[in-house]
Amino acid sequence: MRRLLNSLTLIALMSAGPALAGGLGAMSAEEKAAFRAEVRAYLLENPEVLVEAMDVLNARTDADAATRDQQMLVANKDQLMNDPASYVGGNLNGDITVIEFMDYQCGYCKKAHEEVTALIKADGNIRFIVKEYPILGDASVLASRFAISVLQLHGPDAYIVAYDAMLSMRGAPDETSLARLATTLNLDPAPIMARMNSAEVTAVIEANHSLGQTMEVSGTPTFVIGGSIVRGYVPLDGMQQIVAQERRS
Repeated sequence: MRRLLNSLTLIALMSAGPALAGGLGAMSAEEKAAFRAEVRAYLLENPEVLVEAMDVLNARTDADAATRDQQMLVANKDQLMNDPASYVGGNLNGDITVIEFMDYQCGYCKKAHEEVTALIKADGNIRFIVKEYPILGDASVLASRFAISVLQLHGPDAYIVAYDAMLSMRGAPDETSLARLATTLNLDPAPIMARMNSAEVTAVIEANHSLGQTMEVSGTPTFVIGGSIVRGYVPLDGMQQIVAQERRS
């Protein structure tokens, strides 16, 4: 609605010409009525002008958003790219880095999981970073605490297996199911469960939440692909196109 009103205002000013030199306030009631009727008639006769004006406004809005995204990427590059507390996998020397802010209870994160995995495997030159970003309730936080504990105690190889397993898990996890998962992964569940509420694990979640808020991450999944921020689920071919574009830029 705001874009529509802005477009109407723009068209009104363009079509009014000298009549608005003194502003609408300088016009009599009859002049205002005549002006409004003229604008209405013009729009009814030329509706494509409204579409064109909205396209221009949308393009400007998109350009402003892209500029803001670039500024945020530059300002937070080190925390995004070099955070020692986050999982880093794929090709560690890859020419493109893909960062995912994710939540284990997010349906679109689960949907994107296989496609992100396929992208990394098929490409072979992508560095992949996971930002644990639990925003969908207690079960999300519990799952992230488990995953971070696995990473801190057992390293990236064990983490990525747990990550894959939890994104394939049906239903909300609880302490019993997570302890059982640790056993399935041939990990001793006791140290993992004991660490989940530690200050070290809490610090990672808080840091990721702070970074996400700074980066205006309001939902999951949110990706940083090279120099672009992609908000929401993107199918495999779309991600491949973005990666290819980033390599050309």
